[in-house]
Amino acid sequence: MKNNIKSVSTKFSDGREIKIETGKLAKQADGSVVLSMGKTMILATVVSNSEAKEDIDFLPLSVDYQEKFASAGKIPGGFLKREGRLSDHEVLICRLVDRVLRPMFPSDYHSDTQVMLSLISADPEVLPDSLAALAASAALSVSDIPFNGPIAEVRVVKLNNEYIINPNQDQIDKASLNLIVGASKENICMVEGEASEVSEDEIIDALKVAHESIKNLCDIQLKLQNDVGKEIREYSHEKSDEALKNDIYENAFDRIYKIAKKGISDKKKRKEELKAVKDDYLSKIEENEDFDQFLFNKYFHDIEKKAIRNAVLDTKVRLDGRKLDEIRNIWTEVDYLPNAHGSSIFTRGETQSLSTVTLGTKLDEQMIDGAMNSGYNKFYLHYNFPGFSTGEVRPNRGAGRREIGHGNLAYRSLKGVLPSEEENPYTIRIVSDILESNGSSSMATVCAGSLALMDAGIKIDKPVSGIAMGMISDSNSNNYAILSDILGDEDHLGDMDFKVTGTKDGITACQMDIKLDGLSYEVLSKALNQAKEGRLHILKEMLKSIDKPRADLKPHTPRSFKLTIAKDMIGAVIGPGGKIIQEIQKESGATVLVDEVDDNGIVNIFASNQENMDAAVEKVKAIVALPEVGEEYIGKVKNIMPFGAFIEFMPGKDGLLHISEIKWERLESMEGVLEEGEEIKVKLIEIDKKTGKFRLSRKVLIPKPEK
Repeated sequence: MKNNIKSVSTKFSDGREIKIETGKLAKQADGSVVLSMGKTMILATVVSNSEAKEDIDFLPLSVDYQEKFASAGKIPGGFLKREGRLSDHEVLICRLVDRVLRPMFPSDYHSDTQVMLSLISADPEVLPDSLAALAASAALSVSDIPFNGPIAEVRVVKLNNEYIINPNQDQIDKASLNLIVGASKENICMVEGEASEVSEDEIIDALKVAHESIKNLCDIQLKLQNDVGKEIREYSHEKSDEALKNDIYENAFDRIYKIAKKGISDKKKRKEELKAVKDDYLSKIEENEDFDQFLFNKYFHDIEKKAIRNAVLDTKVRLDGRKLDEIRNIWTEVDYLPNAHGSSIFTRGETQSLSTVTLGTKLDEQMIDGAMNSGYNKFYLHYNFPGFSTGEVRPNRGAGRREIGHGNLAYRSLKGVLPSEEENPYTIRIVSDILESNGSSSMATVCAGSLALMDAGIKIDKPVSGIAMGMISDSNSNNYAILSDILGDEDHLGDMDFKVTGTKDGITACQMDIKLDGLSYEVLSKALNQAKEGRLHILKEMLKSIDKPRADLKPHTPRSFKLTIAKDMIGAVIGPGGKIIQEIQKESGATVLVDEVDDNGIVNIFASNQENMDAAVEKVKAIVALPEVGEEYIGKVKNIMPFGAFIEFMPGKDGLLHISEIKWERLESMEGVLEEGEEIKVKLIEIDKKTGKFRLSRKVLIPKPEK
């Protein structure tokens, strides 16, 4: 097959170039491109079935992103030595791409569609996560698949009062704001990121800067699309029955509208009343072989959604009777679990999180083994969403992409307020178990996690709260409603849903999905400020249970002690083959860990009680202490020789007790004088300046006879 290579490129303001090429690799896919920036290269392919499955009213889209270890010149760890299931890091990038692509497909296109993204060359200075959606969009743009793009994503950070697009890792680490923004040429679609207590205005400014770069990236895709010149495939994936649709509208719309206006706060009762409307319609239908249950369910859902949206816009009263900015009732409790190192319950309306904090040692750190990143993580957060939380029967098959995404948002919200590594020697694990869910369990996780950290005695800078927001608008007018603390039922009704977390002084993380075309920055700013009011209200309610970290850890929490030693003493503490440190741990019952940091050694000691801690600290201090001439020591006889004995007077330090220094009386031999293992008191009388050898004396501690 002859190559028909087409390529486009553009440069950022600082001269860095992005190039997109098609026609060379993976030509049997419906669309494929290779995106290059620096040494980073992403192969993006897309394939979509020619026909849709029967009775499907959604887009079965799957996005898979994988970082090949060979791209960074690495071999995978583990027994198999090959890439396996996607890591959490890769899953999070899949979600970033999926969330901005999915709304761009025609609403009536329902073929199974797969986007595959492979990092085939890695450049530490060019991070691929902000380029993956651009590559996916370009692959769709050169295909015949219906797609209302193009789109692109960029990372924008704020560093030294300057906004930087697609920065390197060093710039990200120093930035006060770090957002991934996805958009089409006309509208922002998706935002996710973290911050160091920034203002709402800073978020808006960052979005404006990001969107300008995205417009340029969309332009080059349109040029590539025009150069390739593929015609979009024809499709017909939806059947229709206008008579059925109109009949459902006539019989059900007003009844649903009235139920929505009633403002029923109880989720179960509200569902029962809405179901009664559906059942009543079905009961009046005569048996008819031509009746299409699939179309009925689809039309009823659409009419129910429209009726509820209209009721909210007309009355400015929510589905559960609340005002637009009203937060549901909140109650919290800490120290609920007696054996956890920290625990809390956060309940807001019908959403509840039971969260725990567990403190561990360096041995409990999470190992990271990826193509682009490797090392250890001292703080991690796990989010669990069992079926019973929504009254459903659902097998527990481990964390899915949703759970990983929700947990990551809570993790990013809290990590910025944790104490520094110097102040906190512990590995911290937070687990949020969602026990009830009706609206934003991820934000409940943030609140519960913050409370549990304070209950555990972790000295966080400030407590963090979070809120989920929604928006409903009338596309034919300027009528819109911004909803604070959305219900689960409101989540899929709206044109925008977003989550904001932060302290009393600013935002620490945010996540937005915007389905509305032409959303103005003015409306977005109003939504963010309404979110701030709700977030501060939630924080105030949280602090009724605990308003600052406990002064001390729980009695059953492992204690820690950090000791700085000279770099050349690290070997003495560890000993040959780890012999000394193993003896210390065995004899004291404590865990002792030694690291080299800068020009010093750092000894971290963890123990379950003070007695074990004191024993380990004493042994380490004895090893690193410098011998001083004139000091007295309790030593142990290690070896007996004809001319004296070698005494271990400090851990790892032996000195010679010459036969002439044992007693004042003259000894003819060492036979029967001392025994190996015997403890005796000695005095250090000399350190040889040339050899560093130690001379000990016992007789100077014994009264000298008169004769």
